[in-house]
Amino acid sequence: MKILQSDANKIEWELIKPEAASYDKDAEKKGSVEDALVLMVAVEKGDTEELASKAVKEAVAFADKLKRQNLVVYPFAHISSNLEKPDKAMALFHFMINEAKKSKITVFNSAFGWNKAWSMDVKGHPMAEQYKAYGESASKKVETARPKKKDIDTSIVRKSTWVDLPEGDHRLIGERQDLFSFQEVSPAMVYWHPNGFIIYQEVLKFIREKEAEYGYQEVSTPIVNNIALYKVSGHSDHFADNMFLFENGNETLGLKPMNCPPTILIYKSRKWSYRELPFRTAIFDKLYRSELSGVTTGLFRVREMTQDDGHIFVREDQLQEELKSFIKMVTEIYAVFGIPYKVCLSTMPDDHAGDEEVWEKAIAVLKETLRLNKIKYEVKEKEGAFYGPKLEFHITDSLGRSWQCGTAQVDYNMPRSFQMEYTGEDGKAHTPVNIHRAALGTLERFLGVMIEHYKGKFPTWLAPVQVKVLSISDQSSKYAEQVYEEMKKNGIRAELDISDKTLEHKIRDGQLLQIPYMIILGRKEMDAKNISVRSRSGKQKMGIGIQDFVAPLKEEIQKRKKDQML
Repeated sequence: MKILQSDANKIEWELIKPEAASYDKDAEKKGSVEDALVLMVAVEKGDTEELASKAVKEAVAFADKLKRQNLVVYPFAHISSNLEKPDKAMALFHFMINEAKKSKITVFNSAFGWNKAWSMDVKGHPMAEQYKAYGESASKKVETARPKKKDIDTSIVRKSTWVDLPEGDHRLIGERQDLFSFQEVSPAMVYWHPNGFIIYQEVLKFIREKEAEYGYQEVSTPIVNNIALYKVSGHSDHFADNMFLFENGNETLGLKPMNCPPTILIYKSRKWSYRELPFRTAIFDKLYRSELSGVTTGLFRVREMTQDDGHIFVREDQLQEELKSFIKMVTEIYAVFGIPYKVCLSTMPDDHAGDEEVWEKAIAVLKETLRLNKIKYEVKEKEGAFYGPKLEFHITDSLGRSWQCGTAQVDYNMPRSFQMEYTGEDGKAHTPVNIHRAALGTLERFLGVMIEHYKGKFPTWLAPVQVKVLSISDQSSKYAEQVYEEMKKNGIRAELDISDKTLEHKIRDGQLLQIPYMIILGRKEMDAKNISVRSRSGKQKMGIGIQDFVAPLKEEIQKRKKDQML
């Protein structure tokens, strides 16, 4: 049995005509359900009621975690090539519906055996990309063979362990270019390979430089904290199901799921004057969240993550200016990557801390900030954090799905819970406001979107290998080694290929890995002590001096330009 689970804003269908020998003869012609967990089900040969019951129980528990009141069971044969005969499949499909109705959830189903017109609007996580396999399906290791040609170096063309992914999916690109992997012993946690870790570190370096420019001071806090810390912040009431908790003696400890409570303790370690605010902190510690297995998807949703997190502790009269400054910084950061974004304003959820008056004040500040900055935005009702409303910066992946990356949250509530203070101009104690903010958000998610946005063709400053030096023959190998050393001496990430492969083969290898520049060296270049350069786009420049190439290349890298010089 195979199931695609989707957390949907809305699903609609309309029956067109029967397409199976067995079908629901008295089915309603149209259906529409909002805010539902949708199960797209393919019943396979050998599936049993025991398997179906297990699948339903897991789905109902999952819906409960997501706080969904509606469950849609939808026959979807297209995800399997090992389908059960229609009459047996329909019987098991109806068994699943009846099992689901034994729970408290409201169950809907689309008719079995019909050709249907349908549409579905999925929420933020792309669960429709993930199979849940039961029975024989779960034990099969499926591989998708990638195209091969005799003249392609098969050592750099990998067989995919991902099933039926689109060509531009970041998981396929990551596998081809050896950027990262996932291992069963660390579910939904990223193993960064050398090539991928270069990209990861370059992005971190860029963000650190930008935040230093805007007056942030980097901090770090322990990864393990007593649960008492999260009881004060309110996270234990609103977030406990997503925390990794464990007992140690008489203590209940947890892996850090977010940076705000520990950072607040840094603020509280000393006294503050109104003159010393704002206090802008940045933090890049690892965070751990017990995400449900059904929503973890490649780099987009993981259990171990890094955020370009930060907290700004401000006087209330500084709030507007700090939000304006943060928006300016985010705009500059996104411009470097060339990724378009949209802004949303998320308001008070039903399950929230603090009184409505404080929330209204925080929302009013955010709205006024957007108005003053002439920023168009969408309102997302009831989707703010439990402690405060937020601005969300959404970017779009290669399949058109929107992901929240950057965020700015105005928090009046947590500073009160922690009894945070500063001494005002009047000599009295006042409570600061906390702006929780991140430009990129979860770094893993941002990198996943970015990999797809660039389709693996990273700008030179991010490329793991920036230049590949190729020799045409053994005669030019020594000269190639000299040019390679010159690249390294100038801080350029270079690779040397003086193997006995054909030049065409070497160039093709570089193209498969999307290396920005290839230096091609033969007898002619060796004698003239110059180089010939080929860009990733196929443009060429012959017989140029080494420094005539290196100088503009270093500028391209240092200025983090989106376009190549050649």
